[in-house]
Amino acid sequence: MNQSERRLFLIQSLLQEQPGYRDVAVPRDTEEQKRLLRSLMNVREAAPVSADFLAVQDEYLRAAIAEKGVTDLADLTPVRGDLYLWQGDITTLRCDAIVNAANAGMTGCYRPCHNCIDNCIHTYAGVQLRSDCAALMAQQGHPEPTGQAKITPAYNLPCRYVIHTVGPIVEGRLTQRHCDLLAASYRACLAAAADKGCQSIAFCCISTGVFGFPKQEAAEIAVKAVESWKRETASPMQVIFNVFGNEDLSIYQSILTK
Repeated sequence: MNQSERRLFLIQSLLQEQPGYRDVAVPRDTEEQKRLLRSLMNVREAAPVSADFLAVQDEYLRAAIAEKGVTDLADLTPVRGDLYLWQGDITTLRCDAIVNAANAGMTGCYRPCHNCIDNCIHTYAGVQLRSDCAALMAQQGHPEPTGQAKITPAYNLPCRYVIHTVGPIVEGRLTQRHCDLLAASYRACLAAAADKGCQSIAFCCISTGVFGFPKQEAAEIAVKAVESWKRETASPMQVIFNVFGNEDLSIYQSILTK
């Protein structure tokens, strides 16, 4: 199969799996097909899937990521010590672990084609990731507390693991409790990565954006928490601060180059 054939196979499989969508017309336009496939993956609940589907999905996603272009940590230059700053799509970064800013349900974003990092990571990892997360949550039996972390395989992403953490939601005034919980998220992710023997980890900007944490304060806490954990543990962990927008890039540059 080529990419077009794989995409159509996946779309048709997902449409047949979900009775409410069986009458949806498949568009001819390539970009519209991509949006439909992503939407169907986003709304799909965690459930078993055939080996044939997984084989085609995995080939499709790996080719799609390769087409976007993969960045290897080995090709990056540290900004300070073994701390890195990289602007780009975290789903294309090859390192040991990347961090996902999850919600308390921990099974990903169900909004079709939403541009949050949770949606992007689950989309390009594949449907297996939601099933893994759902199994962890079923075993736990309650929503994920803020400031903790869980680690799963990364499946089709270039990294080895995804570390899921729920950062604090800031509504109104920023409090010390918010700050302490955000620092706890960073430390929990680092500990989870170390427990798996990871030598590198990439952090997204946890709790900023829709979670409302002020960007400047969040970045300062992130760098301080990472450096503090590394000193306390004497860990040689390479840490990448991943940003997407120019504002975050400027903030981290100012902090890391002081």
